[in-house]
Amino acid sequence: MKTNIVLHPGTPIKIAILAMGGQGGGVLADWIVEMAEKAGWWAQTTSVPGVAQRTGATIYYLELLPESAAHAAGKPPTLAMMPTPGDVDLVVAAELMEAGRAMQRGLVSPDRTTLITSSHRSYAVGEKAALGNGIADPNKVIDAGREAAKRLMCFDLQEMAEKAGSVISASLFGAIAGAGALPFPREAFEDTIRHGGKGADASLRAFALGFDAAATAPAAPAPIDTTRPQPDVPERAADPQVQALLEKVKAGFPPDTQGMLVAGLRRLLDYQDVEYAAEYLQKCTELHALDARHGGEANDWALTRAAAHRLAVAMSYDDVIRVADLKTRGSRFERVRQEVSARTDQLVYTTEYMHPRLEEICGTLPTALGRWLEQSRGVGGFIKRHMEKGRRVQSGTLTWFLALYALSGMRRFRRSLLRHQIETAQIRDWLERVTRLAGNGNYGLAVEVLHCRRIVKGYSGTHDRGDKRFASLMRAADQLAGRKDGADTLHKLLKAAMADEEGRQLETQLGMLIGAGASTTAPHDGASFSRQAA
Repeated sequence: MKTNIVLHPGTPIKIAILAMGGQGGGVLADWIVEMAEKAGWWAQTTSVPGVAQRTGATIYYLELLPESAAHAAGKPPTLAMMPTPGDVDLVVAAELMEAGRAMQRGLVSPDRTTLITSSHRSYAVGEKAALGNGIADPNKVIDAGREAAKRLMCFDLQEMAEKAGSVISASLFGAIAGAGALPFPREAFEDTIRHGGKGADASLRAFALGFDAAATAPAAPAPIDTTRPQPDVPERAADPQVQALLEKVKAGFPPDTQGMLVAGLRRLLDYQDVEYAAEYLQKCTELHALDARHGGEANDWALTRAAAHRLAVAMSYDDVIRVADLKTRGSRFERVRQEVSARTDQLVYTTEYMHPRLEEICGTLPTALGRWLEQSRGVGGFIKRHMEKGRRVQSGTLTWFLALYALSGMRRFRRSLLRHQIETAQIRDWLERVTRLAGNGNYGLAVEVLHCRRIVKGYSGTHDRGDKRFASLMRAADQLAGRKDGADTLHKLLKAAMADEEGRQLETQLGMLIGAGASTTAPHDGASFSRQAA
């Protein structure tokens, strides 16, 4: 079979495979070695493991050399144990950002390297833990690949594997064959999979999808569409009470805002109950009326859209009850099983790291009791010493599952608990500020105040850090009222607040921007208030 890799006499084909745990990188490497050896080639594979599943992939390195080349040399070949920058013919990445890391390591070069990567994403810890939207732009990796590689092939091989009921190693194997990246016929690839025995049929289906995608791939991959579709607005709801809320959305709000309002209702129905969702919709109705009075239609209902999004997230704050609920859902256990490719006859236990603080414990108590415990040095100190210790528990065992399940059932009492009182008071103050600013002609600033709530997320220490920065932003908003650049300035402060864990950029920007002294004579904030923060 014709290959796109230039074969030099006596020089092996050099392949690097980057894959995370559970993606079958080792299986893919073994398949290539078995296929090459069956064809009479010398083959060698080594691996260098990463630190963890999302802090570094395992690199499998292979060298393949025809038997004839070894005979010509008159001695067994000496093959390398690890890849050398600028000296790799084929790089295969099981996830898009791993392709980016391969380029950073210098494994991809424009004069020789074929780069095959899946376009799907498995988000890194840093992306998930970012204070704002920390998801990296995938198109930057594709742009870099066009420049760095001799040939770049990028498509969603994970989706193909799932469609076939297999794992990504099989569709990657198909993409290698379909791209003509190795000098072996398609039958040799397929025979190698069949020789593996169990699961061969599903692997062959995934192989075929990967093969066809690579064989018909354009010369350069198209950019990935990163836009988010608008939430759908259903015609009917199964529950009569929910149907009543849906009708209120359709009758009382502009069409462009209805999708986000429905998404907010879904979130709060899942979080609490119908009454809580109705409370959310009532608040949105009041804010929409405010929006209508102060130029909302001319501004594309920016305030209503921001309120529909940010208020739903604020009202579904992450407390201990919510965490326990999510950890005991059957869908989560099933997702974990799929991620680790567990067989039906295998038991899978998920180990959770829990570090409860006194604040979380007090938050799950009735308001008066929680306040007393917070202020009690004796009892509170005793609980703090004995409970605030990180521990690892297996949520799949009967004891811990029942404990977490019972805790999740406390959501029926959530409204009477201390944490709910604290969150409700903060939300009330936040919305009162929005109402005051919009009523005083600071429409754009009011919209930005709504978006500032995105800084508050998570629970425990993460939530505390967000709370403190949110308070700083609200103080800044009060000082910016009436300024021409008020909305833009607050937006810059929000970006600074999300830029680093320590909050240094926010402190710097507060000092520079608040004291910059823009004109304060404008009666209306004319900044870009249609901005929709991610």
